[in-house]
Amino acid sequence: MLAQRSLINQWQQLAAKMEMISVQQAEELILSQIQDFGTEEVRYTDALGRVLAEDILADRDLPPFERPTVDGIAIRFSGYEKGLHTFKISGVQSAGEASIEVNSDHDCIEIMTGAALHNSLNCVIRYEDISIENGVATININPKKGQNIHLKGKDKKADDVLVTANQVITPAIIGIAASVGKTNLLVKKLPKIIVISTGDEMVSPDVIPSDFQLRQSNGITIKSVLQKYQIKADLLHLKDDYDLIKKELTRCLSQYDVLLMSGGVSMGKFDFLPQVCEELGVEKLFHKIKQRPGKPFWFGKNEAQKLVFAFPGNPVSVFMCLHRYFVPWLKNCLGFESNTPLNAVLDSDLNFEPPLQYFAQVKLQVNSSGQLLAKVIDTNGSGDFSHLAETNAFIELPLEKTHFAKGEVYKVWPYNL
Repeated sequence: MLAQRSLINQWQQLAAKMEMISVQQAEELILSQIQDFGTEEVRYTDALGRVLAEDILADRDLPPFERPTVDGIAIRFSGYEKGLHTFKISGVQSAGEASIEVNSDHDCIEIMTGAALHNSLNCVIRYEDISIENGVATININPKKGQNIHLKGKDKKADDVLVTANQVITPAIIGIAASVGKTNLLVKKLPKIIVISTGDEMVSPDVIPSDFQLRQSNGITIKSVLQKYQIKADLLHLKDDYDLIKKELTRCLSQYDVLLMSGGVSMGKFDFLPQVCEELGVEKLFHKIKQRPGKPFWFGKNEAQKLVFAFPGNPVSVFMCLHRYFVPWLKNCLGFESNTPLNAVLDSDLNFEPPLQYFAQVKLQVNSSGQLLAKVIDTNGSGDFSHLAETNAFIELPLEKTHFAKGEVYKVWPYNL
């Protein structure tokens, strides 16, 4: 805790002098606020996309009995060793039925794939390799002892780990849980989040805007990204009214773990969010990052450890900051097994002169050599969201350079994947 406080103080002092902090400093500050929201049990049918908080164990040996891997006949191999090639069929057994015992080397049973093979039988021969006439099966191959049999416990023993904790629950994991009778799963609790957009110029998406208005999209975009992580965030839009913003933020800080906000954080006359947050006891950890898009990003917390991520209002800024900062924070909180960013090869030269770390929209593609390529898409700045649908990542270009050459490798932050 002392180390965390020292880090925060260090960056805050730096921010006060320089106004802006670096991308790396912003990332470290945000990741210093990792929280554990606990665990809860959910029905396995409702667990898809949640993060598993326990190992799933085998409740018995897998498979739980010897079973044939083909349809055919089962014999005592000792009979074949004595020179027998024909066997009287003494029964037929399907999957799910009690196993049939055979006590004579001269007898066999017909048996279906997945049935429970009795321990008196130790060789299974496919229908394709036998002929049957008048209740007698004749073997047309040279079989081997134990062939076509899946042995009990071959896959896993009872109490072996089938699925490890700290990974996203997939349909395959749900199937495994069902197979061992694990109908309730312990998962990581999700933070309670509200998404707040601001601006008098914004109207509802179902309204025809005037010539000087825009439709609200940032809030629903953020909410949609959160749905990927099974978070059902609430949505709120606020007019640029100081008293209203203060009243609603007071309520939201008491009811939610995280506030994700867009707009109202720049230097405009009606950008009230930084002032209101600090008046409500939300400590500013930073405001402004040396990056484009998303430079005016504001981040803070209150004494109750409630966090406020206040993104700039431009759609591309919101989208980039969400994937570059919030999603990694969320994954760390939930204990994702893997949270490593990707690297990709720049497929063309690119110049960027301003003294800011540039996040360019790119289309990720895999070439014939298996390399991940980043194709840069020309845009018209952070307000140009029209290309977000045709791209699938931001490539992070370092602050120290102005020329980025084809073939150089840089970090990428995927979306739309």
